[in-house]
Amino acid sequence: MAIPYKNSRTLCFFLILSFGLCLVITSAELERFEHPTKEDGSLSFLVLGDWGRRGAFNQSQVAFQMGKVGEKLDIDFVVSTGDNFYDNGLASEHDTAFEESFTKIYTAKSLQKQWYSVLGNHDYRGDAEAQLSPLLRKIDSRWICLRSFIVNAELAEIFFVDTTPLVNKYFTNTEDHTYDWRGITSRKDYIATLLKDVEFALKKSSAKWKIVVGHHAIRSVGHHGDTEELIKQLLPILQANDVDFYMNGHDHCLEHISDTESLIQFLTSGAGSKAWRGDIKGLNKEGLNFFYDGQGFMSVQLNPTDAEIAFYDVFGKVLHRSHSSKQLHPSI
Repeated sequence: MAIPYKNSRTLCFFLILSFGLCLVITSAELERFEHPTKEDGSLSFLVLGDWGRRGAFNQSQVAFQMGKVGEKLDIDFVVSTGDNFYDNGLASEHDTAFEESFTKIYTAKSLQKQWYSVLGNHDYRGDAEAQLSPLLRKIDSRWICLRSFIVNAELAEIFFVDTTPLVNKYFTNTEDHTYDWRGITSRKDYIATLLKDVEFALKKSSAKWKIVVGHHAIRSVGHHGDTEELIKQLLPILQANDVDFYMNGHDHCLEHISDTESLIQFLTSGAGSKAWRGDIKGLNKEGLNFFYDGQGFMSVQLNPTDAEIAFYDVFGKVLHRSHSSKQLHPSI
């Protein structure tokens, strides 16, 4: 559980959690979780989004394949890109949907690792605070969900960003939905602080790989398309700070798009359950490398020089692979 502490000096508290996890809290910074790499210095994890439907819409089948791939890759943790519980998040921290859509679905031995999660727009339609509650960690110790935070995995730093408050339509055109904006008393101040914190953390990072995770896509050819607010406000920060990958959900598909102005790769993994929308946005297909409209998930394997991304369908078949390389030392 995060323990806030305000002081003019930077102070840290360490809370040892299961799986050797250590939480570090620093004043005026995003909360940080320390997660070690493997003994050989490598790191592997799965990425899943838009999943929590009590096993329906092939959620259970995707979970089964995740377990098999997770064992093969000896994954270190799982990343959830949001919309964790449908249709309207959790009703409370006692909502049985938490166990019925999470604990009882992702039962494979390889998936009994930490799950790092952000909130999606559907999560904000319920009791958003419930998903952030330490009580859920007592029910299932794998669960770590905060609005925005950092996982420092030595080889890589992963910056989780709460993108839902940045999107205008959730404030101007709610379509009869109610959003839980507790904790965001001033949207303008919240966004300004969030972007400032993300920029500060990225500038300070010396990680070999910089990864940013949010619920909404910056670039997508799927049902929702590009998120203009993120293109305007978040993307310039990522481009200026050598981010390697931006990972998201929201669109219920799998896709890989390359940025045309930087080395950033946009990776969508939002196919954890209901998918097959059958539409593709035709507005901007620049940089499109791969698109799949069905259920599935993504794996990430990192070492100091190479990154391999793979997308899997509901049968565990590899649909697309992407490889990125880095020099051990910068050229002189």
